[in-house]
Amino acid sequence: MARIAALAGINKERLYNYFGDKRRLFETVLIEELEKLAVSLGANAPGLEDVGEYTGCIFDYHAEHPQLVRLLLWEGLAGGPAVNEAARTAHYQRTVAMFAEAQRDGTLNDDLDPAKLVFLLIGLAAWWFAVPQLSRMVTGSDGSASRERSRRRACVVSAAQHLASPHP
Repeated sequence: MARIAALAGINKERLYNYFGDKRRLFETVLIEELEKLAVSLGANAPGLEDVGEYTGCIFDYHAEHPQLVRLLLWEGLAGGPAVNEAARTAHYQRTVAMFAEAQRDGTLNDDLDPAKLVFLLIGLAAWWFAVPQLSRMVTGSDGSASRERSRRRACVVSAAQHLASPHP
């Protein structure tokens, strides 16, 4: 908390007075970051008729905001109840319902349970940023060059299309 207060240019007591404790500060930051993701995807992501590009937009968001996936990892490591779990679950259930509808109408293949498909696509897009050391060891690149980032994105888009698009 002392480092956060120093970075914010305030004293630690003021930070504690405003947020109460580290957990409440963490919750506030995570909720704000997840809201930014939802707004970005709502405004920028194509529909599921282009599931590859939809997943590419998730990749783009995480590339620009790698702190979100790290916050989510920390939440998992900390244990205990998930931050804002009921609202987040409702959001993800709406996404799963959207995928299920796209499967029913033939836009997406129905080989996979829609909830598991959503989870796989999120992982496909975000895992690069969750474990950058692993991506460097496996691929030989840290992904910082725009050309490598573009190649990774293209791979994510292609994999999402292969995984979720209807098979002829």
